[in-house]
Amino acid sequence: MKVNKMNLAFSSLPENVTIARMLASALGAQLDLPINELEELKVAVSEAVSNAIIHGYGNNPDNFVTLELEASSEKITIQVIDQGCGITDVKQAMQASFSTDPERMGLGFIFMQSFMDELRVESDTNCGTKIFMVKYLNRQHPSSH
Repeated sequence: MKVNKMNLAFSSLPENVTIARMLASALGAQLDLPINELEELKVAVSEAVSNAIIHGYGNNPDNFVTLELEASSEKITIQVIDQGCGITDVKQAMQASFSTDPERMGLGFIFMQSFMDELRVESDTNCGTKIFMVKYLNRQHPSSH
């Protein structure tokens, strides 16, 4: 089974969220994901990358976010990694409407959970956060018949 892997480290700048989205979308398109699943993949990646930039690094552009993508015929695995401030209470952070920033809605993890088949968050205070997401490829959608 062929596995395609990509690693990209980029400055923690908001404009790089778009690049992360495009890369995930391009990879999903190669695997013939339907448009709605491509959109879900893009939203999940942008939420994870935005969290790293806004919450992990406090919008400090001097840091790096790492995006790791792996695709096979069975699934797409995505990791978004930062070395930022970390999440004190991951369970609390994953609750709907929880945010450390009053300007934010606190729905990032909710979107990631609903759009991906697996979501795991590992975080250590002052050491960073790793978001691990999996999307299984359902080959039963109408376009594959």
